[in-house]
Amino acid sequence: MPQQELFFEQATGDRRIQVLKTYDPAYAREVFNEMDDAAQALLWKSLDIEKSYDTTDLPSPTDPDRADFLWEELLESAREDVRLNPNLRSFFVVSEIRGAAPQSLYVSADWPSAESFAKNLLATANRA
Repeated sequence: MPQQELFFEQATGDRRIQVLKTYDPAYAREVFNEMDDAAQALLWKSLDIEKSYDTTDLPSPTDPDRADFLWEELLESAREDVRLNPNLRSFFVVSEIRGAAPQSLYVSADWPSAESFAKNLLATANRA
């Protein structure tokens, strides 16, 4: 398995929230495919897609190709230093663990959006 590193972990009640850095694009794609609409909207915003394209060139929220477009943007954003390795990409995966079963909820190419997502999960758990 490609290298992974635990970046953040915090427990609240019966659940733990983790952020893992991974270099495995297949794993990142699995997580991406499981993301709900709210998580995809946060990823869209964190990638500043609206600033990079003319709005007429963007797929609408109901366009079936929107997820593929977002995935391609994530892949491009996840690229590490191309001078060292043009194919190396890193991702941050946010998972929630209750008992022994982890559930990956969010993937991004940057630490700040993953941290924000994780801390939001913790805040909502503390309010419940």
